Amino acid sequence: MHIFYTPDLQSDRYILSEEESKHCVRVLRLTEGETLFLADGKGLFCKAEIVKSNPKACELVIVDKQFNYGKRDYRITIGVSPTKNIDRYELFLEKATEIGIDEIIPVISRYSERKEIKPERLEKVMIAAMKQSIKAYLPELKPIHSFKETIKEPFSGLRFIAHCNKGEKVLLRDAVIKGSDVLVLIGPEGDFSEEEVEMAIKAGFIAVSLGDSRLRTETAALAACHTVNLINQ
Repeated sequence: MHIFYTPDLQSDRYILSEEESKHCVRVLRLTEGETLFLADGKGLFCKAEIVKSNPKACELVIVDKQFNYGKRDYRITIGVSPTKNIDRYELFLEKATEIGIDEIIPVISRYSERKEIKPERLEKVMIAAMKQSIKAYLPELKPIHSFKETIKEPFSGLRFIAHCNKGEKVLLRDAVIKGSDVLVLIGPEGDFSEEEVEMAIKAGFIAVSLGDSRLRTETAALAACHTVNLINQ
């Protein structure tokens, strides 16, 4: 199944970009009459047929549309600090997109070692993962937030902060309520500071644990994402 990301899809005919046309015609060797699939990243999933296999402007006609393809009745937001090695952050984005996630907030906290990201590069990682996992929704990568900004952001669902510091915590798997929107905060390699955890709890966050093992930032974020999805099965 060949899937192309088409965020500007609006009618029953569509022309792939020059880059995508080249990939379709020259690399995949698709030609007139063959079918492929389109996803706009907002829930629209289409079956299309090639009517003109031009490597610079491949023209398609839509033959079937599915709206809200794969839509879930809950939303997952993970606020996670960018990792020092950006490859690990990209790994999280890739796998979380495949598993199912709606929003990622890059959070800069006290012990964050990386304070800049390249959104364009990270979005390409998520687009590739969306196509790989046959999804029609592209997760939203929010602008970088400070920790204080993040905990003050309005959120109508359940809010959790995962950390390894001492103190009372519940397992995330026991705190998630099926069907509820969820926000989970995951700290940097040095974890959240005790002051940050206290600030979050005062702001209404619930302190949670992901288990007995000490996990890397990207692993913890993936574990949280998977846990919420699993509870909702």
